Amino acid sequence: MSHVGVPRGTVRKRRSLALLTTGVLTIPVLAGCSSGSEETSRGVPQDIAPATRQAVSDGSTVNWAVDALPATFNAFQADADSATTRITGALLPALFPMDASGQPKLNPDYLESAKIIEREPKQVVLYKLNQQAVWSDGREIGAPDFVAQWRALRGKDSAFWTARNSGYERIEKIERGADDLQVRVTFSKPYADWRSLFSPLYPKEITGSPDAFNDGARTTLKNTAGPFVLRSVSKAKGTVTLARNPRWWGDKAKLDTLVFRAVAAGDRTRALADGTVDVADIDASTADRIALARRDRGNNGQPLAHGPGSETTPAGALRSWALAHGSDEEAAEIAQAAREKNRKAVVAYTAEQKALRDFAVRKSLEPAYTQLALNGESGPLADDRVRRAVARALDREELARTVLGPLGLPAKPLGSHLALAGQPGYKDGSGALGDQNTKEAQALLADAGWTRGGAVQPPKDTKAGSEAEKKGAKGDAPGTEEDAEKEAAEGTKDDKEAKNEKAENEKKAGQGGEEEKAGKKAEQDGEGSTAEGSTAEGKKADRVSEDSAASRDEGLYIVGEDNKPGAHAPARAASTGASAVHVLAPARTAAAQSAALLRQAGAHGEDGAVAAQDKQPGGAAGAYAPVGTAAPAPAAAKGQLGKDGKALTLRFVLPSGPGSQSLRSVGDKIAAMLEKIGIGTEIIKVPDESYFKDHVASGAYDLALYSWPATAYPATDGRPIYAKPEPATDGSLLVEQNYTRVGTDHIDQLFDQAAAELDEKAARELIKQADARIWAAAGSIPLFQRPQLVAVDKKLANVGAFGFAAPRYQDIGFKNRQAAGSPADRKK
Repeated sequence: MSHVGVPRGTVRKRRSLALLTTGVLTIPVLAGCSSGSEETSRGVPQDIAPATRQAVSDGSTVNWAVDALPATFNAFQADADSATTRITGALLPALFPMDASGQPKLNPDYLESAKIIEREPKQVVLYKLNQQAVWSDGREIGAPDFVAQWRALRGKDSAFWTARNSGYERIEKIERGADDLQVRVTFSKPYADWRSLFSPLYPKEITGSPDAFNDGARTTLKNTAGPFVLRSVSKAKGTVTLARNPRWWGDKAKLDTLVFRAVAAGDRTRALADGTVDVADIDASTADRIALARRDRGNNGQPLAHGPGSETTPAGALRSWALAHGSDEEAAEIAQAAREKNRKAVVAYTAEQKALRDFAVRKSLEPAYTQLALNGESGPLADDRVRRAVARALDREELARTVLGPLGLPAKPLGSHLALAGQPGYKDGSGALGDQNTKEAQALLADAGWTRGGAVQPPKDTKAGSEAEKKGAKGDAPGTEEDAEKEAAEGTKDDKEAKNEKAENEKKAGQGGEEEKAGKKAEQDGEGSTAEGSTAEGKKADRVSEDSAASRDEGLYIVGEDNKPGAHAPARAASTGASAVHVLAPARTAAAQSAALLRQAGAHGEDGAVAAQDKQPGGAAGAYAPVGTAAPAPAAAKGQLGKDGKALTLRFVLPSGPGSQSLRSVGDKIAAMLEKIGIGTEIIKVPDESYFKDHVASGAYDLALYSWPATAYPATDGRPIYAKPEPATDGSLLVEQNYTRVGTDHIDQLFDQAAAELDEKAARELIKQADARIWAAAGSIPLFQRPQLVAVDKKLANVGAFGFAAPRYQDIGFKNRQAAGSPADRKK
């Protein structure tokens, strides 16, 4: 896939970025209500240790961990990331931030009121600004700022490099109202999500010129209007430092300074223990460390029952001592070094555990959900019956329990693509697809022509010289097996056959054309016994297959190495139940992506319009497997479904990073569920940094797991994710953010109607209808909301797992002595 011919000014951008699910920082968790009733849906409350402002001390500094320094401070550029959102939230006006229930709520710090004052002949919204609201240079916030931002984001001036939010192109004009503090916005056509506009609001000095917008706002913000101002950015230290805004007219910020510090996910535990950060999103393992530290508070200096050396048995300890003090000097030296290394590790671990006692883990559900994406562009999943079979094979409750159960969070599957439990528009629409039902899933596959014996049947309408004819199938053209082999060796094929082969290869795009032929040949040679004449390399791979007891959790296939299988790749006999050696050939690296896809925000994927390009046969680029990984068994040995001599096998791409264990566990469970209905999976593990842009966005997958954030504006933000892909002028496919390539005209029409419906109740009904249609199309299967685990210094108030709500940065601070209670209370 490549981003072909998409002008910067015409890219539709979802308000938040797609999220790669690779750790608890980026993994999924649920919050869905399956009752189907909007009124009874409840979300998980936020966990921020709330306290009144009187209970919070003035002064001090808080260090807050982010994945990396922001790529830009301009939230409307394609490479804006989670750090951009977090930092600009403390610096710039947000007119309608989300509240705890996931609804937009008027922000009185900036607005006295904002409402529709005219509906006919055109929609007019009147904003009345807070009379005290000023930029940090003293200039009042007013109509000129609204006008400049509209002109920059409406898409008519390509000089502005923006992945704009939808809605600005619907504005016809912006005028001054009765005075300078009133702004009249007239729309050319109705727009229900008008509250989504002008948040964040930038000063006209930034949005008024392409140079300032494109480059100036990337590295600094000289003029702001929040409780804090930007004091400094240090790439060397990896910090962005904010200071209290002396011109702020609202509640005074409790903190003197707020420092956002770049700390990688794997370094969070150490950073918390050494005092580098006070607030950090964490994974389940760090949360467990903190829980153990609190539990061990009263162990009176006794050795910890966990950590380095805790699993050493008395016999093992005695043996280690004996080796260290034995007569064998070389063995003693090695044993002494190992004992010293372990001693230092125990000391360091114990010190970290002591420091971690000062932290609490705040838990909620993140306003984002994880889905199973089914790529419907080509291959078996292009058939909606196969997609629906996959969906109905899944036990979504079990998948939710896998991630949320161990964290003590409610483990209900999510029932909507367009709202989360607790939001006013939430309703479980999964009934449009149907509940988990193995028999129904198998019936759908049978209806689509996938049968138990289909994997070993010859293809229909096979031409002379094909692999099927070599097995004894009758082709349309006369000829013997020897003639076909001779023709293949000489490389002479008539034009018709060449065209057929080309069409077949295109149909198999991304599924491993050459290696599939090699696999078929191997099956012929190895039917009933071990193949003879294997190369030395093949024999080695065969031995690996015999010796390995690796599970799906250990990885998959080697992609991109030089040891590609030849025409005589060794195979194990189906009758023995052994695995056939199967090594995927490297696929061509995904074509260069647009700026919206090239950047990765830690575990966050990007968005923007994407154009599909033909995928070269082979596995996904960058996939790998540890040495000794078991190769897949032949389809016949597994009882796998097939059609026309081809097994029903789907490429399941997963991230391989150290924080992705929970995600891979979900993937393994999905693979096992699909195996029960006869669908095989090739789990391909790829580096986190290439997972989204090189596989999900480029379409180099059949199945994948990734997340979308929640939104208060589903008509605007949901449409590009589920819009029907459109052919581009060059024949490629423009998918916007619909990386499943599955959509319908009816879904698009429902989104368009909802976006233009000014009656809130009617708009929600249209969104529910759109969600039901998305369920029925089975391109995206919501699984659960992601868990939100945040380690916070236990003396801090009003910060932690915020859930839906935007932070109130001015209220964050350390509890004063009276609020903290007695010294004994503070130790709890």
